[in-house]
Order: sequence, then structure tokens, then C-alpha cells
Amino acid sequence: MKNPLRFFQEVKQEAFRVTWPTKKETMQGALMVFALASIAAIFFLLLDQILRFLLNFILTINF
Repeated sequence: MKNPLRFFQEVKQEAFRVTWPTKKETMQGALMVFALASIAAIFFLLLDQILRFLLNFILTINF
């Protein structure tokens, strides 16, 4: 990198080539992330409750 001015010009040119998502695409992506995160949270909550129940059941068995 010998010429910093040229570097910044090339960065600017590349920034104009980027295709930025539309507002609709951004909202769809955000909603998908929120939905999948919610589904994962519910799944792990249910899994945790089932495993807790099974562990309590196993530990309370008196032989």
C-alpha cells in the first residue's frame, strides 16, 4: 500500500458496487432471525424441562 489516497478511492468505488438490501428485505431478514431465535428458545426450554423432570424422577427412585 504505497498510495493511501488511491486505496481510499478504490474503497469508495467498491462501496458503490455493493447492492444494499431494500427495506422490505431487511425487515424479512430481521423477522426470520427473530422467529428462528424464538423457536430455538422454546425448543431448548422444553428440552430443559423434560430433562429436569427425568433427572428428578431418576434421583427420587428409592431402591
